[in-house]
Amino acid sequence: MRIRPIPPDELDPPLREVHDGIAGLVTEEQGRVVILDDDGALVGPFAAMLHFPAFGVPALFLQRAVAAEAHLDPVVREVAILTVGAAYGARYLLYAHEQTADEVGLAAAQIATLAAGGRPFGLSDEQAVAHDVAKALTSGRILPDSTYDRATQLLGPDGVGELVFLIGSYCLIAMVLNCFDVPVPGREPSTAQP
Repeated sequence: MRIRPIPPDELDPPLREVHDGIAGLVTEEQGRVVILDDDGALVGPFAAMLHFPAFGVPALFLQRAVAAEAHLDPVVREVAILTVGAAYGARYLLYAHEQTADEVGLAAAQIATLAAGGRPFGLSDEQAVAHDVAKALTSGRILPDSTYDRATQLLGPDGVGELVFLIGSYCLIAMVLNCFDVPVPGREPSTAQP
């Protein structure tokens, strides 16, 4: 990791409030995912967000808006998120969302295939189109008309809008994770610089 997580006692009061809010919310929503180190500092994308609060805090607001206004099925969402994580090879994102996908009911073989960058068998039509949209957009291409039309037919216009903002927000998270070389907790030694 290229930056060190910031222990909560080193944060000024406004950032400490952000830290504590994230810690409580993520622990509640994704209890199996390690988000705090031994010093109680946030890890994952949250360390970078606290290091660069002028950009990181608004990014958190985007993530919260995408989650708070979610109407897509949770499995559809996780298919898209894992597709983004695989496209970028974002280790922490894959680690966290493999667990979340399991919790919402995606089969283990499907999770493994998505994490490896593939399109698993047995996806519903909605799940498959979410994968196809995420795959196309993370490759830097314009979404083909046929894919857009199919997504609109299956998810509705609002569902497509939600999906694209979900994909975009997780592309941002993946880039942050990859820039700062964020490891999976407990799987790699930290080489963070102050």
